[in-house]
Amino acid sequence: MTINLDTLKGSLVLYGLNAIYAILLLAVGWYLSGAMQRFVTRVLNVGHRVDPLVTLFVSSVTRYGVLAVVGIAVLQLFGIQTASLVAVLGATSLAIGLALQGTLSNLAAGVMLLLFRPFHIGDNVEVGGKAGKVKSLSLFMTELVAPDNTQILLPNGQVWGAAIINRSVYPGTGEVKVTFPVRAGSANALADQILKEMRDDPRIDEQAAPSVNVSKVIDAADPGAAIVELTVSAKVKPSDADAVKQRVLDHASALLAAV
Repeated sequence: MTINLDTLKGSLVLYGLNAIYAILLLAVGWYLSGAMQRFVTRVLNVGHRVDPLVTLFVSSVTRYGVLAVVGIAVLQLFGIQTASLVAVLGATSLAIGLALQGTLSNLAAGVMLLLFRPFHIGDNVEVGGKAGKVKSLSLFMTELVAPDNTQILLPNGQVWGAAIINRSVYPGTGEVKVTFPVRAGSANALADQILKEMRDDPRIDEQAAPSVNVSKVIDAADPGAAIVELTVSAKVKPSDADAVKQRVLDHASALLAAV
């Protein structure tokens, strides 16, 4: 078998140039996809009339669409016809669908979340046993930020298929009520300190002033060491109730330890 060196050399040069063109095209396409994503985000954010979740979703789809077009152009550089590619994809679509059924279900769930919008960016939600503030919704994942600033990533399929508790839809006031036993002799001083701490908390409703009262007597057998129950009450936003309650408990524990 005789090898034509000139033909081989020409083929190597041709495929080498095509490889360089493909790399350049991929680099340009990657940059262009990012630029298009930023452009779509800016356009949709004009006037702040479009929900941030919609903006994130549409800009993400735009980027992947540009990358798909660039990928087809790269294949054509190497002589792969798109018609043949479509035929091959059609023949293997069933196997790909079975292999990626979880991913495709997450994508479909992401579309449903976008259409029905059970929550918005910044909402405090609880879903699938996880609670936090909604940060973003991508094609496949929903990102929450937990109260301790921990990132929570949930597949969209789990979000759409679970009960969603949104504490930000009805922003009325919630009630924080904490009770704990104290010695009767120190009840008034503790009540004053706790009340001062709560008045300094901006999350507590100023119109419905917080209160700290003795709700009942627990043990009065020894008049010198009687135990009473101190009840702390305040009105807050439902999303802040847990954090305010924890702060009251921490402050009360510190005061009781110092007594």
